[in-house]
Amino acid sequence: MRVEIWTDINCPFCYLGKARFEQALAEFPQRAEVEVVHRSFELDPTLPADETGPVIAKIARKYGISEAQAAANERGIGAQAGELGLPYLTEGRDYGNSFDMHRLLHFALAKGRQDELLDALYRANFAEEASLFGDAERLVEIAVGTGFEEAEVRAVLADPTAYADAVRADEREAARLGANGVPFFVFDNKYGVSGAQPPALFTQALERAWADREPVLQIVGDAESCGPDGCAVPSRD
Repeated sequence: MRVEIWTDINCPFCYLGKARFEQALAEFPQRAEVEVVHRSFELDPTLPADETGPVIAKIARKYGISEAQAAANERGIGAQAGELGLPYLTEGRDYGNSFDMHRLLHFALAKGRQDELLDALYRANFAEEASLFGDAERLVEIAVGTGFEEAEVRAVLADPTAYADAVRADEREAARLGANGVPFFVFDNKYGVSGAQPPALFTQALERAWADREPVLQIVGDAESCGPDGCAVPSRD
């Protein structure tokens, strides 16, 4: 069985959703027979490659809230990450164009080590102070640190067409499936789960997809996710 997961490195709920899904997958009896493939989804494909800036300021501008409110939102996401054992910087993070990262993830998929690189990119974005965006040398450092050959990584980054078609194909497929936000999980091309759902829901999806071979895609979930307009700001009581 194949599980495809559409994500973007900019998306904090993708970071959380991956961990929650993996909790469910670890307990799934047929775990060894499940193939997981990560697909590309850019939250803002129009963002210039050289544009970066503070996440908190961007959130405040996008939603018309104060930076104090945006910072509180980041602390809330950080608390959720902490519950999963994930490190999360609630201050000092930036945002930027993720297209080159998606190209590298397809390169890593071809090498059979996509999951490792995705984890490294998530850590770099959400848990490390050094900027991840707008710096090819930073991407080289991360990929090489994950075990990829430096010359191959540099060759991919130097050629803007390398794996670009694969990224665009993923994005077209997401649109065809009706995914307008991430994370978005597709189980054996039958069932879709949207958002960073609790592990129990992922368990249900795994079990149902395994048992049911009807080729019908059904989308469920109202959990927090990131879409073209950004990441939803959780309500605060």
